[in-house]
Amino acid sequence: MFAPIPVASSQLRLATRSAVLILSWGAMLGLAGAAASALDTLPPLPAPVATGAATATGIPGPPTTNPSTTSPAGAGIPSLPAPATAAITSSRRILLELGRRTISLYDGDKKLGSWPVAIGDPATPTPTGSFKIRNKVINPQYQSTKSGKNNPTIGPNGPLGDRWIGFHTTAKDQYGIHGTPPAWAWAVNTRAAVSHGCVRMLNPHVQALFDQVEVGTLVVVKN
Repeated sequence: MFAPIPVASSQLRLATRSAVLILSWGAMLGLAGAAASALDTLPPLPAPVATGAATATGIPGPPTTNPSTTSPAGAGIPSLPAPATAAITSSRRILLELGRRTISLYDGDKKLGSWPVAIGDPATPTPTGSFKIRNKVINPQYQSTKSGKNNPTIGPNGPLGDRWIGFHTTAKDQYGIHGTPPAWAWAVNTRAAVSHGCVRMLNPHVQALFDQVEVGTLVVVKN
């Protein structure tokens, strides 16, 4: 049988204080661990909203020799962003001349650039008049009005290229200036009238135009 070893009162007090400190640090570490566990269980933050998750209209399917870029025939009803209400902050304007199949950007009387375009087929013409840019979309997605299906291909090889500049809308369709996949570059190079009303540009050209205009910029379309 063992007898307890006597401990001096000063030693007991020191041991008690050490135990309290150890317990305090342990409690703090425990709280920190609990906080870390709580953070681990929090749901992740939502990913940034991309500007390209939109659909648009105005292009028939490319030639069947390149099925990877085929899109449904017929105009599409897009799910584009609501038109912004920002006021125009510059004197820039876009001039589309259907007879010349040319689109130009002006700042006052100074021409900043001019590029060839493909325009609407006579049966589905590009609307004329004065409009304003309603929305700008990077990597727009095509949606058919007939089937309601989205074409999965977006970007430079998508039916609408990688830029969309919307300038007019009706109850059925959206009209815009947009890029062109390589399979349809010939339509722009020959300035053809083949679209469902939209204005096609080569991808590098529409990128240059996209970067120099803003929502609210005047768009004039004349014959």
